[in-house]
Amino acid sequence: MKKTATVFLLAAVVLVLMTTMIVSRAQAQSAPETFTATASAKTAAGVSVTAPVVISITRWTTDAERTTALAALKSGGNAALKKTFDTMPEAGTIQIGEKKTALKFAGALSTGSGRVVTVVASQPILYLGAGLPESKVKAGFELGYAMFVVDAAGKGSAGDLAPAATLKIDANGALVVQDYGAEAVRLTGISKK
Repeated sequence: MKKTATVFLLAAVVLVLMTTMIVSRAQAQSAPETFTATASAKTAAGVSVTAPVVISITRWTTDAERTTALAALKSGGNAALKKTFDTMPEAGTIQIGEKKTALKFAGALSTGSGRVVTVVASQPILYLGAGLPESKVKAGFELGYAMFVVDAAGKGSAGDLAPAATLKIDANGALVVQDYGAEAVRLTGISKK
């Protein structure tokens, strides 16, 4: 099941980050948007864990910023991407429970009947592993990532969260997201406030 979700996640990410984003200038400069959701994971031992999530987007990443970020990731990996993110203004925040983390990338791709929204934080949101939040830090997993689909009204039922991730571009130019945790984290009950 995690491999199927990963394929879906990768396909959506490729659409959002590797193609020209279909975001009108008016939407790119629109008022801030806030989405709420529930993050849920099931450990190998069968224990379910849930937490409220609030994603507040204060600005959409421009096409030029997206192009620069992707070029940095392709040429220098996560270290170069983080350095590029350091030069970019915040795009909002993602909050899981009481922990709030700044976002550096917020992108949206029109699906005709809604949008695929992708956000990236320049630091991990949390390390979820061995069934416990705040597990040990593991080198290379220095970003936070979320992707979700919403309809025109801002409602959605599907999304993925990698609270500590590493990103890379593969030989075919596709974005690959590797999550720190063994457990897949799903976003459900997504709603625009």
